[in-house]
Amino acid sequence: MKKPITALLSLALVLTGCGGSNTPAGGNAADGGTAAKTENASGTKEPIKLRMAWWGGQARHDYTLKVIELYQQKNPHVKIEAEYASFDDYWKKLAPQAAANGLPDILQMDISYLTQYGGRGQLEDLTPYTKNGTLDVSSISPNVISGGQLDGKLYAMTAGVNALAHIMDFEMLKKIGVEPPKQDWTWDDLEQIAAKAKAAGKIMGSYRPDVFFAYYLRTVDQKMYSADGSTLGYTDDKHFVDYFKRQQKWYEAGYYLTLDKGAQKKGTPEDDEMTLGNSISSNGWSNQYLGLVNAAKRPLELQPMVGPNAKKGMFLKPSMYLSVTKSSKHKEEAAKFIDFFINDIEANKIIKGERGVPVSSKVKEALKPLLKPEEVKVFDYVAWAEQNSSPMDPPNPIGSIEIEKLLKDLDEQMMYKKITPEDAAAKFRKDANAILAKNKK
Repeated sequence: MKKPITALLSLALVLTGCGGSNTPAGGNAADGGTAAKTENASGTKEPIKLRMAWWGGQARHDYTLKVIELYQQKNPHVKIEAEYASFDDYWKKLAPQAAANGLPDILQMDISYLTQYGGRGQLEDLTPYTKNGTLDVSSISPNVISGGQLDGKLYAMTAGVNALAHIMDFEMLKKIGVEPPKQDWTWDDLEQIAAKAKAAGKIMGSYRPDVFFAYYLRTVDQKMYSADGSTLGYTDDKHFVDYFKRQQKWYEAGYYLTLDKGAQKKGTPEDDEMTLGNSISSNGWSNQYLGLVNAAKRPLELQPMVGPNAKKGMFLKPSMYLSVTKSSKHKEEAAKFIDFFINDIEANKIIKGERGVPVSSKVKEALKPLLKPEEVKVFDYVAWAEQNSSPMDPPNPIGSIEIEKLLKDLDEQMMYKKITPEDAAAKFRKDANAILAKNKK
């Protein structure tokens, strides 16, 4: 059951009868220490207690407990205590634990916080564990692994992946006399489809500015942030102007839901304009597909992102990570559990891709026969994206959440023509660089 925060901070992390196991198997200390013994004189493994924390709803809590139970059955010397909360409460609880050097051994980690925790020395580098086989990455794409790296160190192991997608209603397109797009379509193709849809009384899904502007930058060989996270990554504001002039043009043409109506939306699949039959598409991440298709109760399709250079723009995004904390006294055992969570087929039959499409190709193939047709469609799309994408950008720097809000505000001002794309580009550069400089140490 969920523990009060005071109780969590007081939990003892002890290894009865011997020192903590801080190192990967084989005796090479990951943090400069020496390998600790995990067996007593009779050859029996000493008991180990781990703490694992994650965010999510009751369904995730229930099946994660089942995975933990399965691991404990196979490793009777290990006991894992669960700590869970909603997303917002999760980070509020971790902050005082981090300050007290009392973080759980295993953390569910988010891309928005990876730089904060990893960059401040609170997460263990998992690279040595991948090299000695404690954490098996042999069936995992290098692009996926790179998503958890920061400054050359693997601070987080991706637990599941998503990819950007247009979620489209092809049947609606056919009914209004529009041919569904091909896989290698472009922004110009999309504009022509949107114009025909508008003529038939339909709109298309809008593009969240921080996500899709960053995608566009990748297609023109640019990045949102510099490698060290101290400035914006692109130097020519022409890229900003080109992207948002097109968005402004499409908004004025009525291809999108108006901002005032959009502000009234609840952000649920049931409230999506495509679910309601008013839009030809909804744009976002592949894991959103099932929610939309279940709400719409009709067939939908996962359509690749527009180009040109879509392969440069596309990337696999970690839906979430699993990390081992630097303060853990049992890093090797924590790494073993992450390996189990990611690679064990029986465990993944319980998880069933709820944390994103599994990263192990072996697990994906084993799960496919157990999936519903719409679930298979998501697995297949992410598999296609894996072969048609480029390495993900480094995790967003500290301050990026504030920058996302700045970009959203400027986007709205441009759509209302309160500011020109040229002036917005200059303001975004000035204010975003100031935010990054403030947070960079």
